Amino acid sequence: MAIKQNFTPEEWTKVLESIMLAGMAVSAADPSGLWGTVKEALASKSALAASKRDADSNELIKAVIADLETKEGRSAIQNALRKHVAGAKPADIVHRSLDNLRQVSAILETKAPHDAESFKALLRDISQKVAEASTEGGFLGLGGVRVSDAEKATLADIAKALGTTA
Repeated sequence: MAIKQNFTPEEWTKVLESIMLAGMAVSAADPSGLWGTVKEALASKSALAASKRDADSNELIKAVIADLETKEGRSAIQNALRKHVAGAKPADIVHRSLDNLRQVSAILETKAPHDAESFKALLRDISQKVAEASTEGGFLGLGGVRVSDAEKATLADIAKALGTTA
């Protein structure tokens, strides 16, 4: 079972960051305006809360969630995310997020091979829930589509970055 001590501090920060970046990549792929962004952020938080309540969550997922609930964990993720989005346009955020997810996938395969599959499934679940959280392309909530083509493409890119199937 993988726990925080199995990772270097830099690797652990990347793993923590991946929880946020899985959703941010989708949000940045097709920005939804203020209300849509709020819905997408809540969807990401909801997916994480569901994993916390899931009795079948593995030790890595539990350790990441526990660390995100600490002041130190939140501080580490805030600093990492500030660097991640500094001066970035939405397309840059997508590319940087995908790079992080590729790195995290490699880290997990090396440091937590038994927990990697379920952690990657969590990241995919977060990104899917974010994609479905807000209607794209409508006006005042009317019309539009549940998941835009840009979001679908980003979901496929996330699956590829994680080495999972789309």
